[in-house]
Amino acid sequence: MTISNAFSNQIGNRNFLSPVGFKLKINRSPKVTFFANSANIPGMTLGTTIQPNYLRDIPIPGDKIDFDDFTIRFLVDEDLENYIEMQNWIRGIGYPESLQEIYDFQKSNSNLEYDEKSQLNLYSDGTLFILTSNQNINFQVKFSDLFPYSLSTLQFDATDSDIEYFTADVSFKYTSYNILDKNGKVL
Repeated sequence: MTISNAFSNQIGNRNFLSPVGFKLKINRSPKVTFFANSANIPGMTLGTTIQPNYLRDIPIPGDKIDFDDFTIRFLVDEDLENYIEMQNWIRGIGYPESLQEIYDFQKSNSNLEYDEKSQLNLYSDGTLFILTSNQNINFQVKFSDLFPYSLSTLQFDATDSDIEYFTADVSFKYTSYNILDKNGKVL
């Protein structure tokens, strides 16, 4: 093996990925995404099946991928606008008090752009932009058909001596995600 071949297998960019280098855009939720301070690239699990064998059962790859949840944490603004934005989205999907809530939800946020296939206005596409060490977009994680299913509580406590501003966690289910380069090409 020559020295040039040994170095050709090395990583070209020796900078490490920073956990603070991201921006988030969820089409249906601009107030939440503006204050997002934590997000994840979800994991995935490929199902397996077992091939019986007289010596030992052999695991083989399955055909279905299970995606973990997409979870973000955001700072809650003083007027609860971003928290209510997310709460209304969940209420609009689940219509807990009346069927009219889902109809009102359908009509809300008509100024936002939506995917044509989402006729019920329940889903939203989203993008997690991963930044370089110079704060430029390096790649993007595109989510299809996001919808929130869990929103954390806001716990008030008058005995706290230090003021820590509220954050809320919201978890999303989605159809799939793809990691793209900064020009939108699938990696």
